[in-house]
Amino acid sequence: MEQDRPRPELIIFDCDGVLVDSELLSCRCLSEVLAEFDIALSQQQALELFLGRSTKAIEQHYRSLGQIVPESFLPRLKSQVLSTFAACLQPIPGIAGVMSDLSVPFCVASSSDFDRVALSLDVTGLRAYFGERIYTAQMVRHGKPAPDLFLLAAEKMGVRPARTLVIEDSVSGVAAGKAAGMTVWGFVGGSHYRGRDGQAILSGAGADRVFARMGDFWEA
Repeated sequence: MEQDRPRPELIIFDCDGVLVDSELLSCRCLSEVLAEFDIALSQQQALELFLGRSTKAIEQHYRSLGQIVPESFLPRLKSQVLSTFAACLQPIPGIAGVMSDLSVPFCVASSSDFDRVALSLDVTGLRAYFGERIYTAQMVRHGKPAPDLFLLAAEKMGVRPARTLVIEDSVSGVAAGKAAGMTVWGFVGGSHYRGRDGQAILSGAGADRVFARMGDFWEA
């Protein structure tokens, strides 16, 4: 933690790319399902446009381009993601050890819907760490990069934003945490950062610190 700040009273973890190594899987699913509807989007483009964003943001993006995705798109995407996660999803290395050692309260706040977060945590054996402390974009009007979701999580957990630490892997998530008045650490240990300068990306977004190994969680 930064020298001039005390240790937090609450830690909010993003899910995708922080707890579970899901970002490449979900971007692949998005690319494949959009192709079924004759919309071309590469996996790399999906990362650049939608990393850390909700499915609502996907619809809004294409609407702004005058391209309306059919009503069947979201159910099809959800089905593809859930089946892919059930077969392939892995936890971020070292994350269980981090949570086992934490002495402060923590929760998860994700842009994904509740079913996807719950499945992700179940498949990777992380669900028991969180219990009912799961907050998703479905619970707020504005998803990341708006601060609403993180503010809701802090309110539900009974901790002031200024005493809250957010762990995020996306530019939109970092922006949301900073807009909420929280300390934000960027995590770049997910497979989606291979070959990308995650340090520059998340530092440029305003992260107070960027790290790449969960084993270095408390290292200054």
